[in-house]
Amino acid sequence: MIIEREKIELSKTQKKIAASGWGESAIENTTVEKITYESDGLKVKGYLAYPNDTSAKYPCIIWNRGGIGNAGAIDEFNASGIFGQLAGWGYVVFASQYRGNAGGEGKDEFGGDDINDILNLMPLAEEIEHADSSIWGIEGWSRGGMMTYLALTRNHNFKAAVISGGIANLRCNSEESRFMKKLYEVTMGKYGSEDFNKKCNSRSIVNFADKLPETTPLLIMHGTNDKRVLPHDSLDLSYKLLENNIPFRLIMLEGGDHFLKSHRKEVDAYRKFWFDKYLKPEEN
Repeated sequence: MIIEREKIELSKTQKKIAASGWGESAIENTTVEKITYESDGLKVKGYLAYPNDTSAKYPCIIWNRGGIGNAGAIDEFNASGIFGQLAGWGYVVFASQYRGNAGGEGKDEFGGDDINDILNLMPLAEEIEHADSSIWGIEGWSRGGMMTYLALTRNHNFKAAVISGGIANLRCNSEESRFMKKLYEVTMGKYGSEDFNKKCNSRSIVNFADKLPETTPLLIMHGTNDKRVLPHDSLDLSYKLLENNIPFRLIMLEGGDHFLKSHRKEVDAYRKFWFDKYLKPEEN
């Protein structure tokens, strides 16, 4: 249930900057709202975006942010660009800040019960008249990639998924990425402890890729120069996907960093193609 909704209004300067980064359509042809919604009895913060033309029904996409706690939380400016872009492509977009963040109740669990905050976005589509709640895609970046993989093991109704720089193997990075080590300290307790190992195993999709649905094609993108979430996360996972007949396309972007900044237009083209192909098959 949506508890609160508030439209985001950018200044003229902000609109100009956002349009230069995400395109005119993202800013001029869409509406982006801050929302508070109920998840497991908690008031959780998030976003909703949709095309201004509400004469048709649009497929739905869940977008999963990266980071931990308020580090990585999406502010209003970036929400207008990120979610406005997807809405401008003809989708209704739902996104969670995850529990405990941006003023929401509860505690961010980095892949624990906060997975429910993703899945509990889906019933909200019934409250949006122009949302086609029968067609769903899902996308995640970095930690959001991990959240996407975990959500897919619990709900097989997504017709397509896009993951960029996604965490697929937590233990794999423990001695190789300072970024991952920092996340460990914040989220999973003492390195090497029983609780730590349990959390690592239960959040690493490489350990149970067979739980992913065979009906959700995955587009996995990763920069070959990613120093935060190392490229072999996606490479290692690809072998597991092959073993389990999970449909996927792996794109390794040469020289790309964690944010794929030097490949932005290319990445956006891949993302749009993937969602349009599987969420709007009648148009392709």
